[in-house]
Amino acid sequence: MVRLERVSAAETTITVHGELELAARAGHLFRFPVSEFVCAASDLNTWSHRAARDTAVGRMEARVRSGLTVRKLYSAAALADEDQRLHLLELRTVGAQVRICATGLPHETIISDRKAMILAGAKVRGEREFTATTSPALIAAVYSMFDAAWEGAVVLEQYLSQDLPSIDAEGKALLRMLTTGLTDEAAARRMGLSLRTYRRRVAEMMRLLEAESRFQAGVRAGELGLTQRAPGVM
Repeated sequence: MVRLERVSAAETTITVHGELELAARAGHLFRFPVSEFVCAASDLNTWSHRAARDTAVGRMEARVRSGLTVRKLYSAAALADEDQRLHLLELRTVGAQVRICATGLPHETIISDRKAMILAGAKVRGEREFTATTSPALIAAVYSMFDAAWEGAVVLEQYLSQDLPSIDAEGKALLRMLTTGLTDEAAARRMGLSLRTYRRRVAEMMRLLEAESRFQAGVRAGELGLTQRAPGVM
C-alpha cells in the first residue's frame, strides 16, 4: 500500500509499507549522493541488513574519496552487538564520521544531499512504515534536529574508550534480573542469594553504573551490553 501526496510540482512525499516498497518507489533518490549523506538510527538494522554491509563499506570508501561527506549517528544500543560495533569501526576506516548519541534520537532518518529524506516509522503488520520526501521545508527541519543531536553526540572511538564498570558474571545476572519485573524476593531465590545480599548487590550495581534508580541502572547496563547473555546460556 503506497500513499502519495503531491506537495508541489517539484515536491513529493510518499509513505510506504516495508523495505521492498521503499526501494521500489524511492530508492533512486538515495542511491547516488554527491556531496553529503547523513544517517541517524537506533542501530544498524534500521537501514541495512548484515549481509549487505560488507559491500556497502566498499562503495562508501570510493565515494568518500571522491568528496562525499558521510555522517552516521547511532544510539548506544548499536554498540551492544559485537557485529554492529565492528562494522561501525570499519566504517571509520573508510572515512565515514560516526558518533554515538547517549540520549534518544529525535528521528531515525536518512538525508541525501539535503534534497531527499527518509523517516523510519513504527512497525505495521510486522513491517516498518517509511516516509520519503523531497520537500525542502521538511528536510531542513529534520536536518537541523539531526545537526543538534550530532553536536551533542560523542565520537565513536572516544565513546568506546570510556571506562566501563568492572562487573562479574553474578553482577551481570543480577542486572538481567532488574529487567524481568520480578520482586526482590523472587529474584533473590532465583539467584540463590539471601534477600539481604541481593539488595546489597543491587545497591552496588547502581553505584557502579552511577544510576539513581533501578530502572536507570537497567537502561545503562543495556547501553553497555552488560545484560546480554553469553552464547549457549538460557
